[in-house]
Amino acid sequence: MWLNNLTISASPRIQSGVLESGGHLLAWNVPPAELVHIPEHWLSYQEPEASLHYLLGVLYIFFFFMSFIGNGLVLWIFSSAKSLRTASNMFIVNLAFCDWIMMLKAPIFIYNSFNRGFAAGHTACQVFAFVGSLSGIGAGMTNAAIAYDRYATISNPLEGKLTRTKAFVMIMVIWAYTLPWAVLPLLEVWGRFVPEGYLTSCSFDYLMDTFDNHMFVAVIFTFSYVIPMSMIIYFYSQIVKHVFHHEKALRDQAKKMNVESLRSNVNLQQQSTEIRIAKVAIMVCFLFVASWTPYAVLAMIGAFGDQSLLTPGVTMIPACACKFVACLDPYVYALSHPRYRLELQKRLPWLALDEHEPATDTKSVTTTATAPTAANETAAAPAAAE
Repeated sequence: MWLNNLTISASPRIQSGVLESGGHLLAWNVPPAELVHIPEHWLSYQEPEASLHYLLGVLYIFFFFMSFIGNGLVLWIFSSAKSLRTASNMFIVNLAFCDWIMMLKAPIFIYNSFNRGFAAGHTACQVFAFVGSLSGIGAGMTNAAIAYDRYATISNPLEGKLTRTKAFVMIMVIWAYTLPWAVLPLLEVWGRFVPEGYLTSCSFDYLMDTFDNHMFVAVIFTFSYVIPMSMIIYFYSQIVKHVFHHEKALRDQAKKMNVESLRSNVNLQQQSTEIRIAKVAIMVCFLFVASWTPYAVLAMIGAFGDQSLLTPGVTMIPACACKFVACLDPYVYALSHPRYRLELQKRLPWLALDEHEPATDTKSVTTTATAPTAANETAAAPAAAE
């Protein structure tokens, strides 16, 4: 047991504990008055080694600087470069903003880790969980919007391209959709935010065994995970399906005309761009699944399964996975964008990116290509924004 040798009458939930001279629980740096905020589940496990706290603290320092630099560059360049101020790129900026604010809460975790517990207190815990919910759900819905943008442009290249106004409205809808899931538990109207794992991080309470809390976990699981995940998978699968059908149509037409290919050299160059974009799309799906599925599974086990499976160490793994992906997003998305790389090369030449101006503008290619080829190539332009 983490707590032993001393009965604490201040909290009926805690049977025994060890106090420092300052009146704090030795294992966690928890003031006795704040014990009420901590789920009993975590108090039944043995104190983690100090080295684990320090290791996680160092890891979060790395995450913080990696995210701050990567997402900061995306926000700066995409907002200031005139050539990158497109409707599709507005979603990139929104995603980078979500990932950036997600890691702004890292100093709370780092402080707690180097103090081996709940040192920052209840208020900091609420801030940590609120920012995490806002940025995490916002990033998931932004990924879904990006998938929709690509799908709409590819399936309807002449009319499907988003305008800046429509993109702005979609971003406002994303935040209106996201805000309630962070505000409700913050105000404890429905659900609540509590410490988890090593008590150095906080999230919504998936352990409280009440009907209302079970309903909250089920609903937030659906709206923050199932819905964006379903949208992402659907739209990207439709993109792959469209590309396959289009390529088949080109091969059939070439066969009828007794030629090897209907593509010119310029079109072959565009095909290479499309392949590059397709790889990024697959990586996007993989990152979203890899980062949020473990946390979603953890929450469902906590609410409806065997809670003994959720040890403090196990719960720290999904939390780290989410933060790691927030660091990777700017490199996976933005560095796959040729024009972003060009802007980076112009403003930060010491990066030695060796990116060259495109030989042919996509619009000129579209006007000279055959109808099916034009549809595919026009779709590549906004998709390359990612």
